[in-house]
Amino acid sequence: MTDKKIELPLLTIGKHQPKYPIIQGGMGIMVSGPRLAGAVAAAGGGGTIASVGVSAASPEFNLSAGAKVIDENNHKVLARYIKEAKEASNGGVIAVNCMCALSDYEQLVRTSCEAGADIIISGAGLPLKLPQLAEGHPDTALVPIVSSVKAANLILNRWLKHYNRLPDAFVVETPNTAGGHLGARDEEQALDGNLSLKEVVPALVKYLKELGHNIPVISAGGIWDGKDMREAFEMGARGVQMGTRFAATEEGDASDRFKQAYIEAEEKDVVLIKSPCGLPGRAIMSPLIERYFAGALEKVSCRAACLSHCICRLQHESFCIADALVCAYKGDWENGLFFCGSNVSQVKSIVKVKELIKELLKDFKLPELETAH
Repeated sequence: MTDKKIELPLLTIGKHQPKYPIIQGGMGIMVSGPRLAGAVAAAGGGGTIASVGVSAASPEFNLSAGAKVIDENNHKVLARYIKEAKEASNGGVIAVNCMCALSDYEQLVRTSCEAGADIIISGAGLPLKLPQLAEGHPDTALVPIVSSVKAANLILNRWLKHYNRLPDAFVVETPNTAGGHLGARDEEQALDGNLSLKEVVPALVKYLKELGHNIPVISAGGIWDGKDMREAFEMGARGVQMGTRFAATEEGDASDRFKQAYIEAEEKDVVLIKSPCGLPGRAIMSPLIERYFAGALEKVSCRAACLSHCICRLQHESFCIADALVCAYKGDWENGLFFCGSNVSQVKSIVKVKELIKELLKDFKLPELETAH
């Protein structure tokens, strides 16, 4: 970072404007729940609850209860968590991440809107029907996650043709460095340099400008510090989304053992796997992943029917991702799937959300905020 400070851009997403252009990424299961989202929003960023499997935090949670019971509990708990996060946010912005790949995706979007989520962020597939699902909630901003201009174009055309509306922002998430499920068909595409932020962000900014659309672009994947933020803003992004750094905060909803896994991870421990949903994913090499690569996974049956497409359920292969992510959240190192970004090895300690945001902003001039209406 040079000595010269630059001003932070204003990030307006629909009717909502966080104090700072920093969005905390949605991380499931329960890595980014109401505690983390509320703390980030209260500190001036955009806090995000990951909608997948939120009932895992409930004492009565039981993966053997069946998909219907799990889904019903998830929706009740999600609505409660959104309200809790908003109460803790001090008037800040609360988003919910809803993955298209989930079997109850449509209901999760509706539940989030009805509970008062300010923003719906949606990826792991193309959210082509999102405006229909959010109908009747004009104050809820809709933000697709894309990894290419082509994907953004498909969404733009579909939304304009069928719903006469535009996205309120785009999150450009590069599969090169992002954590969790990636917007790529396979490992080769996940590592394709053509999908890097330096390629896609300026291309999408230019494309939207040429179309005459004033849609903010948010840069995501591998964002670590003020230098990365500055590079994103210089490419035309008006905001950044960060996951891994916020997962390793005191307010992060996951267990202490989950956070310790981040602290202990080295660069060589970050691997790509094929998730049971068919998408590549980036995670820490854990005993579960070692068994996965060795072809030594125990035979398991689908326990939650959480994914619309699941190798575990359809072909009785791979592992139950719901089980693995719940284990990670609870700190079961032997059986957990610990999703992470490529920069997880830089996590050296657990910090408070306020301290993290203060560190990220120290080299910027802070904006004079306009009031969003």
